[in-house]
Amino acid sequence: MNSITQDMRFRQSLMKYAEKYGVSKASRKYNKARSYIYFWKSRWDGSVESLTTQSRRPHHHPNEHTEEEIALIKRYHRRSPDLELTELWHRLKKVGYTRRVESLYRVMKRLGMLPEKKKESKPVPKPYEQMTHPGERIQVDVKVVPRHCLADPTMKLYQYTAIDEFSRLRFIYGYEEQSTYSSADFAKRLVKWYKRHGITVECIQTDNGFEFTNRFSSSKRNKPTLFEITLAKLGIRHKLIRPYTPRHNGKVERSHREDHNKFYSCHSFYSCADLNVQLTARLSRTNNRPMRPLNWLSPIEFLNIYSVQYH
Repeated sequence: MNSITQDMRFRQSLMKYAEKYGVSKASRKYNKARSYIYFWKSRWDGSVESLTTQSRRPHHHPNEHTEEEIALIKRYHRRSPDLELTELWHRLKKVGYTRRVESLYRVMKRLGMLPEKKKESKPVPKPYEQMTHPGERIQVDVKVVPRHCLADPTMKLYQYTAIDEFSRLRFIYGYEEQSTYSSADFAKRLVKWYKRHGITVECIQTDNGFEFTNRFSSSKRNKPTLFEITLAKLGIRHKLIRPYTPRHNGKVERSHREDHNKFYSCHSFYSCADLNVQLTARLSRTNNRPMRPLNWLSPIEFLNIYSVQYH
């Protein structure tokens, strides 16, 4: 017995009182029927464990497998232990077995005839690679501007976002299309913007979207995109994350979620130029907001302190 419940303690007190003063007085004092007291009295052996509630599950079922059927299943399984369940069921039906395959599965599982499932080992995530200086790796991704923010329902706008993994310094810009041409233009803009803040971009990390790479294209797999050509001309290494693993670009993904909840939920745009005007104000606010990973410094403050200490 692993634990003694409150109900068991109550029944034990009831049994002791009934043994000392009688069932009638115990029934009046504990407000329980005499039949209830006699029921537990027949089970009580002086220990509290005997007063536990027992399972009411029946031991047998009127439609359960007969001993002959179980013997037949064991005999056929012993002859061909590697036989699949459906094949075994098909052979049993030929010799008079009338049960469904689901019933055969439950019986074989209860008798331990089914092979045990191998426990799949969970993948151990690699430790996060900490950056050592600004510009070592920039995460880049694209966010579709929600349709409810657009004055013209036929218009489409996209927000390109870049975040420096070391300083969390962020750069954003809006475009009318999500393509490798927009990605190439954004790469040029972010390099100039980070350079004005004293950061030399060494590596840009993106997902496997067609606006960045032809890695999963059926016809242009070996053809570099304009974005990749632009990075090569700028001397920047292009790193692709694992497919279908957006958490590897977690910083920029998290920033997009913050934008969706705190920016796009209360703003509207009439054109791409209007979007970029409002994104400029958003950029200034996010880069001057204290962040916990930076010891409650803003990215601008953190970068300024780093520049003073190491330059």
